[in-house]
Amino acid sequence: MSRIGLKPIEIPAGVEIKFNDGLVEVKGPKGNLTQEVGRGFELEFEENQVTVKRPSESKQHRSLHGLYRTLIANMIIGVTEGYKKQLEIIGTGYRAQKQGNKLNLSLGFSHPVILEDPEGITTEVPNERVIIVSGIDKQLVGNYTAKIRAFRSPEPYKGKGIKYSDEYIRRKVGKTGK
Repeated sequence: MSRIGLKPIEIPAGVEIKFNDGLVEVKGPKGNLTQEVGRGFELEFEENQVTVKRPSESKQHRSLHGLYRTLIANMIIGVTEGYKKQLEIIGTGYRAQKQGNKLNLSLGFSHPVILEDPEGITTEVPNERVIIVSGIDKQLVGNYTAKIRAFRSPEPYKGKGIKYSDEYIRRKVGKTGK
């Protein structure tokens, strides 16, 4: 039994949820998000709460029950508060700059890496060592930060590279002389 799927989702003031033909639409102060829900799943509305109901007790429906509940809860958080991830750049000569809606990264390659912000995502560079990625869609924010990090993921000897601000880099001891 899905314990997560059975939890009701609180709907804050200013958020509107519509459900028809397997499509959930969430509108809030920061924007709109839509998510397709599997066939047979229903949303049950009560006062300021939503509960996801599954069509049967089959293994597939039980496994998707918690997923759909979490996706809808993440959409509600996204349109009210939004999501934010912070990256740190460590290494001599590594830096980031913001030029319009483009992110310019100098990461030790022979050329700069230039990334254009996707639709619905904004990046900020408060200083040349910090990148803040924010948006209302949790999946887009996570994918874009992972894409940025993949250009220079942190290495274990000196810790150089791009890391999440809350990430811990496990260090290794280098070679020792005889």
